[in-house]
Amino acid sequence: MRVRDAVEADGGRLAALADVPTEVMADVVHDRTVRVAESDGEIDAFVGFEADEETVHVTHLFGAEAACEHLLDEPIRFAEREAMPVEILLPEPETDIVAVAENVGFEESDPGPWFDGHRTRRFRLENPTTETE
Repeated sequence: MRVRDAVEADGGRLAALADVPTEVMADVVHDRTVRVAESDGEIDAFVGFEADEETVHVTHLFGAEAACEHLLDEPIRFAEREAMPVEILLPEPETDIVAVAENVGFEESDPGPWFDGHRTRRFRLENPTTETE
């Protein structure tokens, strides 16, 4: 599996994985740090994240479970360098991605906000370390 920065040309595949319009993913690629995992030249998963003054926020995590688990190392490494926790909001009932987050060490914290009429769940990794690799 190869991990690389997303480029604008990846927008169509990222949109298909996230089930959103291509234009939305073009904005995400420009506005956030987005990394993709690919094998045999095909994008299997992607992660998008950004940071504020206190926390690294995983804003997008879509694709094959094993690739998503591997991709979470990207925001975790960034958080380690900045001594920040990492948060991810997941829409209910995203059980596959919840399992990925928990496998990497995230723990469910407060309930997340409602988004587009759906409840979200907030997961947090207080003291990130990439030793889970």
